[in-house]
Amino acid sequence: MRDAMSGSKMLLLAFVPVLLPAIIAAQGVFSNKTQVVLEKVIQDYPNHFHNIKGELIGQAEEAACYRSTLQLPGAASSTVTLSISPAPAGSGWVCVVLNTENFETAKRRYAEIYAQLSNSIITSGNQKTFILSGQYEAPAEDRKTSRVTFSLLPGVGEMKNLKVELSLLEAEKGWKILLSVQDKDLKDLSQVAMGN
Repeated sequence: MRDAMSGSKMLLLAFVPVLLPAIIAAQGVFSNKTQVVLEKVIQDYPNHFHNIKGELIGQAEEAACYRSTLQLPGAASSTVTLSISPAPAGSGWVCVVLNTENFETAKRRYAEIYAQLSNSIITSGNQKTFILSGQYEAPAEDRKTSRVTFSLLPGVGEMKNLKVELSLLEAEKGWKILLSVQDKDLKDLSQVAMGN
């Protein structure tokens, strides 16, 4: 009986190298549009978002702002910002996912986006895979800002300088949800997006 169990284990172990790639590939079937767009943005991060940079929409001494050619389905807008000074220059992508006067609508959508992104697998431009990991912060109407800062695990190479952030912010007329991808040391781009 022991030999039969050992044989079964050996057979199972023999199939692991064959099945594992299929299981990993199948995960792509479960990806969602939010994760797919975010993955494309992250893949262009090493290029300072050059491939998703659209028309110039504003320029100042410190930065230039462009329309992004990528945005989440149903989003209000998305932009690419290139910081010129202070040195070193940096870059960021911000998507205004939702503008609403209703806090409960914003809170629900914020939780949905977090669920779509948390622990998702991201493949970088050089085909390395990372897991998007961040601690959920439940929004409260009496707080002006709620944020989840995601990390790419493992944080290696140029990706260790990357910050992905989901924010729920009180705006002039209600609430905004922002999703941003930017250099860790770049000034917070949420203020730029608040003007959109």
